[in-house]
Parts: sequence; structure tokens; C-alpha cells
Amino acid sequence: MSWRAVEGSFRDPSGFVFTRDGILYRQVNVGFRRQFESFIASGLYDELVRDGLLVRHQQVGLEYAATEDATAVLRPERVGFISYPYEWSFGQLQDAASLTLEIQRRALGKGFTLRDSSAYNVQFRAGRPVFIDTLSFEPLEEGKPWSAYKQFCEHFLVPLSLMSRVDIRCGGLLRLYLDGIPLDLASRLLPRRSWGSLNTVLHIHLHAWAQGRYSDKAVGTAAKGKTMSRDALVRLVDNLGAAVRKLAWRPTGTEWADYTSDTNYSDAASRSKRALVEAYLDGSGADTVWDLGANTGEYSRVASRSGAEVVSFDVDPAAVEQNYRRVRGEGEARVLPLLLDLTNPSPAQGWAGHERLSLEERGPADAILALALVHHLAIGHNLPLDRVAHYLSRLGRLLIIEFVPKTDSQVRRLLLSRPDIFPGYTKEGFEAAFGRYYTIRTMSPIEDSERWLYCMTVRGSAET
Repeated sequence: MSWRAVEGSFRDPSGFVFTRDGILYRQVNVGFRRQFESFIASGLYDELVRDGLLVRHQQVGLEYAATEDATAVLRPERVGFISYPYEWSFGQLQDAASLTLEIQRRALGKGFTLRDSSAYNVQFRAGRPVFIDTLSFEPLEEGKPWSAYKQFCEHFLVPLSLMSRVDIRCGGLLRLYLDGIPLDLASRLLPRRSWGSLNTVLHIHLHAWAQGRYSDKAVGTAAKGKTMSRDALVRLVDNLGAAVRKLAWRPTGTEWADYTSDTNYSDAASRSKRALVEAYLDGSGADTVWDLGANTGEYSRVASRSGAEVVSFDVDPAAVEQNYRRVRGEGEARVLPLLLDLTNPSPAQGWAGHERLSLEERGPADAILALALVHHLAIGHNLPLDRVAHYLSRLGRLLIIEFVPKTDSQVRRLLLSRPDIFPGYTKEGFEAAFGRYYTIRTMSPIEDSERWLYCMTVRGSAET
């Protein structure tokens, strides 16, 4: 049986994740046998799984191993859609940080510690963060400082501080710095008033200074004489938790945060659009839906009520944050809000360009929603309609898409400050461009508006 490694897990010598015949496995290598068996025997695994903090796994036979140096093979529960920290809202990153610290606190209570605290160890499942790396745990060595402290700061505390105190868009630095935003860079970017926060001074400014001071010294020399008791480690975790919780960001002041409640839709038009989307999804058999340009997720929830798992993408950090707060507040399990600029979507990156998957590589979805989106791409960003159609056709089989004509107030708004250089942006031009890649199954006018809603399938895909 052939197997294929999951590229994002190759850095850990204790084991790796792979797939075989479409099933996900995690191999535990012989060199990590003692640590893994101790972790399972401690009861920590059972406690974390019971409380929904860690993914559950089933241990299977060694005949499923990928290589000969396996001591155990696990079959972990799958997470529906793999997302990355640079795609998370402020609240998602904050909740992922709190989860990591809670797991470390519980681990310390059982005589264990997290040997790494990467944000990539967290995914979102059923509206909540969950830890996915079963091999991150090792027995605690008394007196040893937390080796993952710097990593936690650079993956969580630094970006949250920059997003809260400088600009929410600083979260995008996580896409550039996959190993975490450097402490020295953060210390330079943070405003002077951040020196008034003891937590920021300790965990970022002085931490950055210490890293610079000892950067040219051997690890053993720099760490000589530095020990931390278990109680001191617990206090460090509690202090980091307080620092994370104190950071805040209010999702207002961006262009589309209030778009859903500030459109030219009448009540009749809104009812008509909702009914059409429901009708197009009904019977489509779509288990996964990507809502592109979802704003705060109104139609993502329409799709979720059809039984689909929905990834709710938007470019506006405020809209994504509002969407996530609703998911969290209402306990919604089928909607995953994520930050995405469709004109510059998440690329394949990391080592050899394979460690983190592109948006397209994480598809295709069964269905794509593109509502009130195309005019922003075509007119707001000068993207030809045929190129929009081509890209969308690679993301999903079924497309539910809205065409907004130039006579619509939202399109006129886009054209206020620029000449109209879009002669092909017409209903006929739209149908011709998308007709190259899709078969139009049905199209309907949205009542009490000039907009149209289309349901299309990619040419060559099975009709439903």
C-alpha cells in the first residue's frame, strides 16, 4: 500500500502525518516511544480529548506504518478544512493562544510540558479551536525552563499585540513569517505607550533585548544557571494568559463591516435572494461550501442550514471577526470564518513551496457561493470576467453566483472615482465569459432589484 506524507509535518523527528488510501495516519517513531507511552499512561490524553481540547485518535497496527522505524501508528480524527494563522481573525488567534496555554497548564499538572507551541498545532473544528499534534507532549524535566516560550510569544502574543495596538492588518505578517513574527521586529513596531504594559515589556521588549544579547553565545552558556520550578512555569503560563486576555480589538471602521445592513436590498429583494440560494442548494448534494466574499456570513448560515460544512471567507478583518464572534457566541458548528483576499489568495508556501497548502490545493469544494462579489473583482480590481470564471471553476463544482449590473447603486459607487473602462461588463458579457467554463443550469432575477442569480456547474462535472 503506497503512502503520502503530509508536507506540513516533516520537521518533527518524533513522527509524522501521512495518508494511505485517503485515510489520515500519524506515525510515532521509535525514538519517541518512551515519551508517547508516558503521555498516554498519564491520563492527560484522555482528559484533553474528553474536554474537546485535543483531537481523538485510534491506535492501529504497525502494518499501517509508513516506515520501519515506527513504534505506533495512530488514526486521528480529521479536521474538515485546514486553515492557517494568517487566515484567522483576531478572536480566532486569541482563542488558539488561550487553548495552547490551557493545554500547557494541564500538562504541567500531570508532569508534562508542550515541547513546542506552534500556532500550526491548532485547527478549528465545530466553531472551536482544537489541538492536533499528539506528539507535542513530553515529560517535564524539573528545573528546565519552557523551551516553547519564545515560540509562543512569536506565534501568538506578538501578532495579537501588533493587531491590537498598531493595526489589525499586522496579522498579515504571519503569512510572511511562518515561524512567527520576530521579537525584535515587534519591539520596533509597537508604539511607545506599549512600554507602559508590564506584560508587553517582559514578554516582548525585554525578551527581544535578551535574544539579541545572547544571540552570539552558545545555547549552554546562555542558559547556564537558569532554572524554573513547576510552580514558576505555572505562573508564567498564567501571566501569558492574562496578557493574551487583556489584548482587545473592536471590529469597526472598515469598509465592508456593516455592508450586510447597509445595502440597496429591499426586504422583498432580500427574501427573494435567500429563497433562490436555498432552492439552488437544495438537492445539490453539497457537503462542503465555500462562501467567497461572505462578509459577516449571512448566506454562509443559509448554506449551513442545508447540512453543509461552510468556510466563510472575506477580505475584511472586521467582517470576519464579527462572523467568528457570532459563531462562538451562538455555538455554531458548521461555519468557519476565515480571512482571504481573493485577488491574492493564500499561496502554497513554506519549505519547497509545499509546507502550507494554497487555497486551491485545499479544494475543491462541492459548491461555491459568490454573492455580490463579481463586480468588486471585475470593476474594483480590473479582473477580466473570463479570468474570474476560470479561477472559480478550479475551486468548486457547483457555482451560485450573483450578477450586479452597472445600473445598481453598489456598482455606481465603485465607478464614482474612476472612468468606466469596462464595456464587457454586461449581463451578456458575464454569461459569455462564464459560459466558457460552466454550464448554466438555471438563472433567476432577484425580485425588486436589477440583479440576477445563477446556478452553474463546471463543464465536464456531473450534473445533479
